[in-house]
Amino acid sequence: MLTAIRNRRVFVRLGAVTAAMAVVFALSEQPGVQAAPVDLLTSSVVGTDGHTYTATNHLVRDDRVGRHRAPREFLLAWAGDETPSGAAAAPAGAHHAAVGTTGDPDFLAVIDVTKGSPDYGKVVNTVTMSPVTGNEPHHLQYVWHKGERLYAHGIFSDITYVLDASRLPQISLVGINLSTDTPCGSLPDASWVLKDGTAYVTYMGGPDVPGPCRYPNGEVRNGNGFGGTPGEVVRIGPDGRTLAEVPVDRPEGDSTGTCASLPQVQPATCANPHGIQVREDLDLMVVSDFAEARNYLDPTSQVIDPYLLRDTIRIFDIKKRNAPRLLSVSHLPEGPRVDQIPAFSEPRMVMENAVTNQRRHKGVFASTMAGGAIFYTPDVTVPNPQWREIFDDTTAYRAFDTTGLLTGSNSGGSWLQVSLDDRFLFHAVMGSDPRQPRDVNSGMLYVLDIQKLLAAGRDVRCKIDTVGEVSAGGVEPDCPALMGVVPLRDAVSPLLGVGPHWGAIDHFGPTPGRGGKLREQERIERVATSNYFVAQSGIDGDHRVCLIDIAPDGRPTLDSTFRDEYAGQPCVSFNRARWPHGATGNARPHGVLFAVADADLH
Repeated sequence: MLTAIRNRRVFVRLGAVTAAMAVVFALSEQPGVQAAPVDLLTSSVVGTDGHTYTATNHLVRDDRVGRHRAPREFLLAWAGDETPSGAAAAPAGAHHAAVGTTGDPDFLAVIDVTKGSPDYGKVVNTVTMSPVTGNEPHHLQYVWHKGERLYAHGIFSDITYVLDASRLPQISLVGINLSTDTPCGSLPDASWVLKDGTAYVTYMGGPDVPGPCRYPNGEVRNGNGFGGTPGEVVRIGPDGRTLAEVPVDRPEGDSTGTCASLPQVQPATCANPHGIQVREDLDLMVVSDFAEARNYLDPTSQVIDPYLLRDTIRIFDIKKRNAPRLLSVSHLPEGPRVDQIPAFSEPRMVMENAVTNQRRHKGVFASTMAGGAIFYTPDVTVPNPQWREIFDDTTAYRAFDTTGLLTGSNSGGSWLQVSLDDRFLFHAVMGSDPRQPRDVNSGMLYVLDIQKLLAAGRDVRCKIDTVGEVSAGGVEPDCPALMGVVPLRDAVSPLLGVGPHWGAIDHFGPTPGRGGKLREQERIERVATSNYFVAQSGIDGDHRVCLIDIAPDGRPTLDSTFRDEYAGQPCVSFNRARWPHGATGNARPHGVLFAVADADLH
């Protein structure tokens, strides 16, 4: 438990990187694999509780001179040690039982994804976090740009680790934000980094302690405790300090009668923010509400109240960066698909939203996990954005599911991202409907061409409003076109049937004639996916990280050359006996992110 390290509050002090190098032998016990030496490099910070937190690099040593002549690109995977699952969710006001200071460490894996590299697909570093274990590593930010910190969230520990990736593959800990730094919220989930280097972070759960919680601006909200309702948004600085805690609901709550909580919060609110994306040029932040997490994450609760699974999107004015102002709360509309379980209707469980990027576009997309559908509003700047369903996961399943059993109903729709040139929409789906046969269930990654939809401006016609459009796609001419689907499921045992939850876009490309350095670009030529959700919920995954190539026309194909260094199969498996940091066994990769060292990037 974290109670032993939550008793004092002082300012975060940046720790110096210790350069004492130690050599250990810690690669693998896989048959036929010779262990390789690694170099240790530790950085540390002091938290507001007065305790020291560390991050230790385990850099795989390579003595061959000139092995890497070209700039290198890396995929970062924020992973947790595989521990026994199935325990009850944390009660109100308490941390998850797995959080502590014993057991194997959580870590950030650094994977070489440089095309043509002799180490393509190899884990070249693992950065272990100490002393807290059982963080349940969750997301990193959506896209990384040169000069940004990494914001790595531990959803159960209520901790955000702030890291410096400027000298990849080496990574340093430069800040930490603890549970006591955000008393009005819990379960840090996702983050968006602003141009000034600060980040907005969604805290999906309620205050650490049940009852009224007073925000720094003097506002008060009544909450039902850790992992409950309402959540908040926190602005965190690049040194880990809390700059602002922001309530995401109105003082009077959400007056729709559809905002359940256990125990019930008064006034009722649906505020459990998960996805977060920002249009700085418009001074707008978009937040999507997911669920009252502690009830959803407890597989023994048997709670199926559809109103615990949120259907709301919140828009904020962020002209005053430390004081976002709530502009609107929108409820997604019902769709034409009829399910025997109301919790699986189209608007339920709004996991993600995705903003457009080009200045001429103002539209925003949203996806639902239980509902298995994608929604769109053409102009997020209007006072009350109107949302419409524009695609159902069922249509993508029809591209490869010959049984006809797989549908959007409880499909596990997850990561959602618009390409930086606004041509394509990428969507990861877990395939998590327990009612389907295990040997049929499948996850997938699919790509939609959204150019006609965006070109329609406010005069959008596309709308999924008939049963036929659920399986065949919208009939209106501006509806998204399905460019392709990559089925993703357990490569070892077809009985698992859980595919990708999270993903990342690769926005780096070569710059001819400028020393071969990499540059950021708008065209997206590949994406990464990670096959793990949250074991506590009953949905685990096969623990693989995959790369998917994106053709110029948007067609996706699995990169079969990105292979596990030990198993020799496509995708990198986190189920292995040893890591650079030791024999800690299987791990669960969640957040993934492409990044490049400053020296290799224009």
